Amino acid sequence: MSDLTHFDGSGNAHMVDVSAKSVTARVATAKGHVRMARETLAMITQERAKKGDVLAVAQLAGIMGAKETARLIPLCHPLPITKVALTLTPDSTLPGVQIEATVKTTGQTGVEMEALTAVSTAALTVYDMVKAVDKAMEIGAIRVVLKDGGKSGRYEAE
Repeated sequence: MSDLTHFDGSGNAHMVDVSAKSVTARVATAKGHVRMARETLAMITQERAKKGDVLAVAQLAGIMGAKETARLIPLCHPLPITKVALTLTPDSTLPGVQIEATVKTTGQTGVEMEALTAVSTAALTVYDMVKAVDKAMEIGAIRVVLKDGGKSGRYEAE
């Protein structure tokens, strides 16, 4: 357990002390998708969902999710987020919606969890808004594709 920073020497969970870390610009991008029936995707893109504009509501939900990450994930630090950019792109080859979130901050720890939470919250919102017509939707492939800043430097997924 010594390599896992959220555990102390005795194996107890704890919030990492980042006070000695340098304040640097940090960014993280996460992606994911919601796979659905073609008819459901058409309903979303044609804005025929009874609950309203699915993509606009999910985009706002993703932004809000990023801002609430420290309240949802027990050992995450509350961070001064400086930017959240979220895109939801209809994809007929999936079929479904591709979701990408980029989160930025200047601080002592990264924003990977905020980017992942943004994607997850947006995906859950898409599901919630159209579940009445497509209960078989699948949320998947949520992952960090870019992380930059801090001591560990840059990571880009292949």
